[in-house]
Amino acid sequence: MDWHNLLAAFAIFLILEGLLPFLSPPAFKNYVQKMLAVSDSALRYMGLGSMIAGVVLLYIVRN
Repeated sequence: MDWHNLLAAFAIFLILEGLLPFLSPPAFKNYVQKMLAVSDSALRYMGLGSMIAGVVLLYIVRN
């Protein structure tokens, strides 16, 4: 694996993560408050689903 590609992917991740707080801070605060009400197990399953979707998408893009 090329470290350059990994750092580029991480940079894109940071850009995407920063979009909502930059564009609409009130909406971001509302989102965070809603996330606090979600159970730990539900958050864990959302994280797992996100990781699986990422792996599948990466597989599709790379092949």
